[in-house]
Amino acid sequence: TWGDGTELSFYSLRETFTFLDTAVLPVAMEKIKEQFSRLQIAKRCSVTEDLSYVLDIDISRGEGSHLVAVCCSNKSIRVYDRETLSLLQEYNSHPALLSGVRFAHTNENILFSAGSDGSLKCWDIRSSVVKPVQLFCGYPSNVFISCDISCNDLVVSAGTEKVKEDAFVTFWDARGCTDSVPSSKQPLGVYSESHNDDVTKVCFHPNKPHLLASGSTDGLVNVFDINKDNEENALVSTCNSDSSVSFIGWAGKDYWQVYCMTHDEGFCYWDLTQLDSEKSSTLLHIPDVREVENIKLDYLIGGVYHEKVDKLFVFGGMSTGSICLIECCAHELNSVGILQGGHSATVRSFCWNMVDDSLFTGGEDAELLLWKPGAFTAAGGARDSCCRSSSLASRYCPYPGKEIPTAIPGKNRTHRSKSVSGRVVQIL
Repeated sequence: TWGDGTELSFYSLRETFTFLDTAVLPVAMEKIKEQFSRLQIAKRCSVTEDLSYVLDIDISRGEGSHLVAVCCSNKSIRVYDRETLSLLQEYNSHPALLSGVRFAHTNENILFSAGSDGSLKCWDIRSSVVKPVQLFCGYPSNVFISCDISCNDLVVSAGTEKVKEDAFVTFWDARGCTDSVPSSKQPLGVYSESHNDDVTKVCFHPNKPHLLASGSTDGLVNVFDINKDNEENALVSTCNSDSSVSFIGWAGKDYWQVYCMTHDEGFCYWDLTQLDSEKSSTLLHIPDVREVENIKLDYLIGGVYHEKVDKLFVFGGMSTGSICLIECCAHELNSVGILQGGHSATVRSFCWNMVDDSLFTGGEDAELLLWKPGAFTAAGGARDSCCRSSSLASRYCPYPGKEIPTAIPGKNRTHRSKSVSGRVVQIL
């Protein structure tokens, strides 16, 4: 029984779940393990007819919220009712590749997307006009490959590809997105000195709107306090993953820990409270999770911190479409279990709803799945994995035509002269 009185019971499975031998887990972890074991496909939908990949998933927040959004490799954004997976809206106005979708925190009808055309777009789901209500413009030659919005919805940020010598973390004032007249906004400013390669991820702190983490193919994960008056003062910490960063997130009590995953399936975990102490801030560093004993996966997808059990979970996958759940312990990663029978190809994205313990997953089979504990559906059976795997064999690269470089171990942050100011106007 959870603290809120909710009782959990074990149901027989329709989808196959494999338990893995691990040490005895605490009671709270046993509940998570049981919930994960009960996940079954409640709804399934094919997001496109051309077998485009599902690249990113986000759900709306707040009481009564009911939306889920996905972005696809065919440059489209689709918004669904998250209970029925009925299509509510589709946007095809991005002329270039999409790198992410994010709902506003205080208004479930507002959705942000970033693209390689050098712009962020804000969409109002309620509008009958299928055009962005706000356009956030970048500087010439900017190609945005990551985006996020602060928890108070005041600032939106994006990371750019490196062009010549420039790799930016860019900021805009996000206020006014619900105005009746569409408009364009120029950046408040950029951070231009802290990364020297593609900024693959930006991620605001879950409840402190002035803190932002960024990750790059230069191997660095930086944390900024954007309330400071310049980039040098804003840089709170620099952590080196020794490889190209593919995913970053916040974890731990009050979210004072950061973690990252790398393009060569590495995992790093740091404690920001140890930065000024003699203790090492590195909690865990695994160069290749695929080599960890008792963990079976081909690639990492992402991570999520579960507040109920004060635990960071890592999601991975197999080329067959199976999904692996891994718990991050003090000095190791432990397998929790494997979901099978859902996707028939590589899983690219997920979103775990902690409110009702449902899970959304999307992959290279062009399908969006809704998993729920104890759910039953006539469409729950796995599809023939052979019918689509041949055309989806190669994983989609978010910036095509470029090889993903790896950072030089021990590489330090370098400063270069830039033509754009690193100052960000304080609006928090």
